[in-house]
Parts: sequence; structure tokens; C-alpha cells
Amino acid sequence: MSVVTSPSKAEVPPCTQTVCEGMQGCAQLSFVHSDGATRLKDLYQTSPLRVLFPIPVTRDVMSAALVTTSGGLVGGDRLDVELSVDANAAVQFIGQAAEKVYRSKGPDTIFQARLEVGKEAWLEWLPQETILFDQARLRRRTSVNVASGGTFLGAEFLVFGRTAMGETVNTGLIRDVWNVRKSGKLVWMDALHMSGDLKAQLNHPAGFDGARAAATSLLICDEAEKHLDFVRTVLEAAPRDVKCAVTITNGILVTRWLAFDAQLLRHAFATYWSALRHELKGLPQVMPRLWHM
Repeated sequence: MSVVTSPSKAEVPPCTQTVCEGMQGCAQLSFVHSDGATRLKDLYQTSPLRVLFPIPVTRDVMSAALVTTSGGLVGGDRLDVELSVDANAAVQFIGQAAEKVYRSKGPDTIFQARLEVGKEAWLEWLPQETILFDQARLRRRTSVNVASGGTFLGAEFLVFGRTAMGETVNTGLIRDVWNVRKSGKLVWMDALHMSGDLKAQLNHPAGFDGARAAATSLLICDEAEKHLDFVRTVLEAAPRDVKCAVTITNGILVTRWLAFDAQLLRHAFATYWSALRHELKGLPQVMPRLWHM
């Protein structure tokens, strides 16, 4: 894969001054629209986070890929990402690979993302799976602010254990929070919180009903409700073993998936994502190459 890298900017303050027990990684990026194209304006990064810039396919938007060089996260680690896409710029931000959260003896793993989408800007926030090992403890918060005319298509993807290896998640903690603002006004909040006996909650009919993989996607834009019927049509093609649904809440289009097989869910999610990006912006109806590696 061909990439272009940009040097870190030492004079930029770090994302957070919080003292943590483990690694503390930070990535700050901003993009602008200049001379008819989206360009990187600022980049600050500290280990174990690195940002690479894969060359996109023809007629696609600028691509940025987040890499965690440590190979996984443990209790006490903290990652902070701040991403700003200024007016008229267009960016696809993807995780380089699935993120692994290992067993913790007590401390939580913290991940915080703060995302700003400017007027008439476009941001695709596409992390790959977060795989939770047994006894993992993860607290994740994604905060999004979208200006008038901007579009945010984002997602999070959780996998409980490595089912292909017969691993079962028994205990742990997961708190996954979304905060959404339009032009600075809070319009939607959502939190998944599970702790203690995760196995029982995953198996309960009123919980995950046996599912071991879950995904959520948000479409935040002006008149998002116009795309509700289109997404419902796309979801109808999902495999029978993948439960999925879409709704509108306070102007936000929210889509969710549940499945026992993470690969089946991944396939259904990719069908949705590639179709919707094409419907919204006329972009190639494909997933990024990193998605298939």
C-alpha cells in the first residue's frame, strides 16, 4: 500500500494532560479545503498512535488511517483522537485493523474521540472491530459536532471474544457512549453499559440474545430522514442470522446490527456502508482497501 506520511508537530499541545497508568496515545488532525482539494492542515501524534494516508481509489475522498502500533490495549491505557474537517473538505478516516482490548486486572482502558465537521464538509468515521477479550474493561466516548450542511457517517463495531477460537467472554466492562451535537447544540446521547457478568447479559433474551457482535452507525446531516427508506431497503438484503434495523431519532439516522458471527455482521455492515456513501455523495460503492486486508 502506498502511503504519504506527515511529521508530528511538536509545538501542538497534546490531546490530554491526564495522567494514566499505561500508554497514553494522542492523535490530533485537521483538514481544510484549498485549491479545489482536501488537504491536511495539522497533525500531532504520539505513540502508540500513528496516522497514515493511503492513496484513495479514483474519484474517492481523502483517506486517513489510524494505527495502534502497540498491537493491542490493556488496562490503564488511554487513547485520544481529535479530528476536525473544515468547511467543504471531505475525509474518510478508518482504523487500520481491528483493535484488541486485553484482560485487565482492574484499571479501565479509555478511548475518547472528538470529531468536528464543518459547513458543507464530509466525514466518514470508520473504525474496524474492537475485540473485547475476557475480563477486558473499556470505556469509550465518541463526541461529534456537525455544522449546518455538513455530513457525518460514522460507526462503532464491537466483538465479544474470539468466537472462531472458541473464546468466551465471561466478565468485564464495556461503556460505549455517543454525544452528538448539531452546530453546538446537543441533539442526541446514547450509552451502552455492561459490567460484571457479561456472559449472562449477552445471552439474555432481553439483552443481546446470544449475539457476540454488535455495530451502530449514525448518519448526521440535513434532512437525514429522507434516506430512511433507502437504508431499510439495503438492510433487507442482510443475512437472516444478522438482526438489523434503522430509525430516525431527533433528526439522526441510527442503524444497528446484532449477530453471533462477526464476519456475517461485517459483511452486512459493508453492504450498508458502501451503498449509503454512494447514495449520499456519489462516491465509489466500495469499502476502503484496508477493510479487506
